[in-house]
Amino acid sequence: MSGVAVVTDSTSSLVPSAANEAGLVVVPLQVIVDGRSRPESFRPDHGSITPGAVAAALREGRSVSTSRPAPEAFTSAYESVAAAGASAIVSVHLSAGISGTCDAAMTAARSASVPVIVVDSRTVAPACGFAALEAARVARAGGSPDEVAETARRRAAAASTWFCVENLDYLRRGGRIGAAQAMLGSALAVKPLLTVTDGKIAPFERVRTMSRALGRLEQLAMSVLDELEGVGADVAAVHLDNRSAADRLARALTGHTALVPGAVTVSEVSAVLGVHCGPGTVGLVVSPRT
Repeated sequence: MSGVAVVTDSTSSLVPSAANEAGLVVVPLQVIVDGRSRPESFRPDHGSITPGAVAAALREGRSVSTSRPAPEAFTSAYESVAAAGASAIVSVHLSAGISGTCDAAMTAARSASVPVIVVDSRTVAPACGFAALEAARVARAGGSPDEVAETARRRAAAASTWFCVENLDYLRRGGRIGAAQAMLGSALAVKPLLTVTDGKIAPFERVRTMSRALGRLEQLAMSVLDELEGVGADVAAVHLDNRSAADRLARALTGHTALVPGAVTVSEVSAVLGVHCGPGTVGLVVSPRT
């Protein structure tokens, strides 16, 4: 490895093959189930926990929480890529308004043996993942640290994210929305549509059924894609224990003229995000290729 290395965190919800192909280093967050802390992963190996296991634990009513990586986890990642020959690092992470992950990365960056630029993507999930992938592409092409970091910021800022949860209680428990918002959603028996704005999760709309929620998600994504003719975009349909809904959204969007073949992917959200959104969650990310 030479030049600029790109590091991200596991909430970027990148499948291992995509991260490996791009040369990304992924630092995992932790999921704590009944007092036992394990790193999140899409593969059930090395004592890790998968999104499916989190969904099952939540449905069983077990005690489930999350924690950010310790600064030492970032120190290890940074020194590993430095030892492999990297002359600088760009570290791209989920919004500091949602998690303390950026703070941990910045703590480690101050003592790293090579320069580290920590990028607060101000977003989450594949919106951050696409930004990290684009940053890695620019790094492989010989971009400077500042160019790589600016690429990540620009791609993250251009992304649109919407998602629907079965109920708001999981977000309330994790402190990601207020109790009043959660109570209102429950009282009205609606399916809340949410978005990420100004680096935080925010209410977007309320609909009465999951079918209507899926239709609205499709409509929102189509509207953005219609404006991206000639620019191009990547789309991710994400879910936790709701593959059929994500597949439906992907089928509806595949073939749009703003998309190249393979630009629509379907995947689970990371286990950590699943803890806060809950089983049944489904969402869409549209990320213009800036």
